Amino acid sequence: MGEILVKEKEIVIPGQDLVKGMDFLPGSGCYRAGDFIVSSSLGIISVNKGLVKVIPLSGKYDPKVGDVIIGKVKDMSLHGWFLDTNCAYDGMLSIREADEFIDKGADLSKYYDFDDWVIAKVVHVNKISNVDLSTKGPGLRRIKGGKIIEVTPSKVPRVIGKQGSMVSLIKDKTKCKITVGQNGRVWIQGENPEDELLATQAILMIENESHIDGLTDRITKFLEGKKK
Repeated sequence: MGEILVKEKEIVIPGQDLVKGMDFLPGSGCYRAGDFIVSSSLGIISVNKGLVKVIPLSGKYDPKVGDVIIGKVKDMSLHGWFLDTNCAYDGMLSIREADEFIDKGADLSKYYDFDDWVIAKVVHVNKISNVDLSTKGPGLRRIKGGKIIEVTPSKVPRVIGKQGSMVSLIKDKTKCKITVGQNGRVWIQGENPEDELLATQAILMIENESHIDGLTDRITKFLEGKKK
């Protein structure tokens, strides 16, 4: 019978023993060493149905097919645009993956210009980490208005919440439009700067306190207290 050696959501360090026994499988952020599963990074432990993972407290975004991200146009060529994706590799948005038809030889800056923010989807990542993007699909587009903030990419699931519960809570209490990119960038657009600031404060609070139990209740009290 296996034994869990740390508490759920405990912060662990590289080299720390997490569980003992062959009943568990190592996931991301950890590895097996004999009868033990050991942490390979600084992060928060999660054990679910025998799978052990360590969610890193920091680190760059690792792109995966299907991710919706927020990128910034940094360059362009005859064939499309290069976007800063908040990871080690730029993303390529080709003309054929743009959300509208573009004539050959058209001025591409009329569609996406330098420093524009774009909501896009990762459609391909190859072995040398070339990242292909698309803006074909619901909600994928150039961003107009609002503000962009950044959180640690590993904290994105907590910002979104189970089935979108956390971000829905913030939207409801602040009346802001919010898109959370898997690469840690968040777009916020409210009816006024005060609402955008409140949404920003709530999201950064989630990032800083993501490992603490009762987070949803604390965020609810924070938002309701500020809106009185």
